Amino acid sequence: MISEHDQNRISQAIHEAETATAGEIVVVVARQASAYRAFPALLGLFLALLVPWPLIWLTELGPSRIFLIQLIVACSLNAVFAWPPLHLALIPGTIKRARAHEAAVREFVSHGLSRTQGRTGVLIYVAAAEHYAEIIADIGVADRAGPAVWQDIVAELIAAIRQEQAGDGLVRAVRRAGAILAEHAPPGTRNANELPNKVVLL
Repeated sequence: MISEHDQNRISQAIHEAETATAGEIVVVVARQASAYRAFPALLGLFLALLVPWPLIWLTELGPSRIFLIQLIVACSLNAVFAWPPLHLALIPGTIKRARAHEAAVREFVSHGLSRTQGRTGVLIYVAAAEHYAEIIADIGVADRAGPAVWQDIVAELIAAIRQEQAGDGLVRAVRRAGAILAEHAPPGTRNANELPNKVVLL
């Protein structure tokens, strides 16, 4: 989703944005927020549990035959549901959004954005498979700008991703986040670059 050229453009945009602010910006792009291993397996097992009832009502098969058919159905469904496109399509949107949000929070913490001076770190997180994007701003800047501003940046980023212009969308998102940080967290006398500017690919 992100070419090497786009990675360099985004890194340069982060560098330029951070020269005008004491804040820190980190961009994380994940192919998929979660493996969702349990859900398709549970669905396959649930459907397999329904198999014996019509066989009991409509046939004269014995218990051993019915159990064997049930086992075959369970194994077959698990194999089919393991196919990646179908696997992801089976996951409800609410679960995908929840897992993507959890992943974004983990990345925010793991990349040290909660430990920056002045608590002015900003994470721009994208999960490609879920078509999900989120911006997490630390307490030093989140409330100053207001949630509507961050949501507007996210909406523009998602629109760019849907148009297969993720690189351009992320560059614009970084620049807009940088402008907000410059306004609400101007550079101090020691404007050190606390975190790397390189795009994190997962």
